[in-house]
Amino acid sequence: MEAAARVRLQPMPEEAFLRLRQVSIRNYAAEQARAGDWTEAEASLLALKAFENLLPVGLATEGHELCEIVDAEVDHVVGILWYARRERAGEAIAYVYELEIHPTFRRMGHARAAFLALEERVAAQGLKGISLHVFGHNVAARALYEALGYHDTHVSMFKALAG
Repeated sequence: MEAAARVRLQPMPEEAFLRLRQVSIRNYAAEQARAGDWTEAEASLLALKAFENLLPVGLATEGHELCEIVDAEVDHVVGILWYARRERAGEAIAYVYELEIHPTFRRMGHARAAFLALEERVAAQGLKGISLHVFGHNVAARALYEALGYHDTHVSMFKALAG
């Protein structure tokens, strides 16, 4: 089976969105604190504000698509994908906010298949590319994106000084 056909992206129901909201806020807070951008004390509140700013009316927020990733072979939800329509250099693109494969289904090719399905989907929507952010410490995700043909567009670096 072709990789993209291995999964399908289907609209996320409200109960899945409520779970995503909790997990996304918790994970984003942890990633920002790990990256050193936010303190652990402020991370949860800042992550909540960021989520609410991006999706002020939840699933109904215009320009955002929140999908469940379904393994087509077994018809089972294996993760989520959230992207939005954005502009880059005057062209319409998709910006991926979140890809999460449920722990039980990781390292089985679902993330790769989801990105290939996303490519087909956004091309059909007339979008010219896909952009995303990945934390520098997320080596596995970076390797996946590079294998799929993504390249660095910005790199932020930091060095802590003693004292």
